[in-house]
Amino acid sequence: MKGLYIFLGIVVLLVFMGGCSYNGMNRSRVEVDHKWADVQSAYQRRSDLIPNLVESVKGEANFEKSTLTDVIQARASATSIKIDPKDLTPEKLQQFQASQGQLSAALGRLMVVSEQYPQLKANAAFQGLRDELAGTENRINTSRRDFNAAVTDFNTQVTSFPKNILAGMFGFKEKAMFQAEAGAQSAPKVKF
Repeated sequence: MKGLYIFLGIVVLLVFMGGCSYNGMNRSRVEVDHKWADVQSAYQRRSDLIPNLVESVKGEANFEKSTLTDVIQARASATSIKIDPKDLTPEKLQQFQASQGQLSAALGRLMVVSEQYPQLKANAAFQGLRDELAGTENRINTSRRDFNAAVTDFNTQVTSFPKNILAGMFGFKEKAMFQAEAGAQSAPKVKF
């Protein structure tokens, strides 16, 4: 009889520990989803600023149309990619990151070309949008860093013993993180 009580006590303890582990992993998954929503919100803010930025630049009569076209196309490409936070695979996140990188590059070219137009640089609306865009890029960076921290915590939980056993049973899988762009480790070359 004493052996039955010990066995039941061990079973109850294992169920309790398993429930706590499951709740911890679920809490981490919800945090990852929340941080992903923050990332998407920051990117959406940037995307929302672009039409106003393009319109303010269009006012400059001889501005390079190809640069504006590149920005518009890159925005369309970046906003067409939607990722479900429950399915954050490395491939999908890389595709999302690549499209956002193309948009960043197009916006960078727009800013460089705009320096050649003194009237545009003096335009208060353009300056305001440019400042907002710079602030938004900072928000994107912060959101990505927070997202990676939440994913690191989640991945640590679902890959650590003994939680990895429960993670496998309940379908918790590792999530992908943002990676540095190719060539980001090299400093840009500045020529005067």
